[in-house]
Amino acid sequence: MLTITRKLEFDAGHRIPDHKSQCRNLHGHRYTLEITLAGNVISQEGSSDNGMIMDFSDVKALAKQHLVDVWDHAFLAYAKDTVVLEFLASLPDHKTVIIDCIPTVENLARTAFDLLKAVYRDHYGTGLHLQKLVLHETPNCWAEITADD
Repeated sequence: MLTITRKLEFDAGHRIPDHKSQCRNLHGHRYTLEITLAGNVISQEGSSDNGMIMDFSDVKALAKQHLVDVWDHAFLAYAKDTVVLEFLASLPDHKTVIIDCIPTVENLARTAFDLLKAVYRDHYGTGLHLQKLVLHETPNCWAEITADD
């Protein structure tokens, strides 16, 4: 299977409300997102993306539109974390993204995967699909999810 991978970065805040250590406090990360796509190579003479699975600039544009620009410089808040939601609501024009799960890197990776798999699904009629997503919370800690999970 032939795959391509595009890496993007964004900054976001979160907290893990019931965590036993400092992660229960408001804090942020420089996230690194790796998107791996699988599919057939486009074979269309004269096409800009002839010989590619998908143009890397298109991979980036779709990821930015549907995920990165939405989460970048936002606070990713758990829908049941009422203390934080009330605090964030008191900040004028604060960028808050409310998610239905505790914003651990594992849950964020699954949420990102579920969102992006629909975006890339068979975009060109070549069997294109999101094969794998890796979300680095720090340079040393990350979560991975694949289409088989």
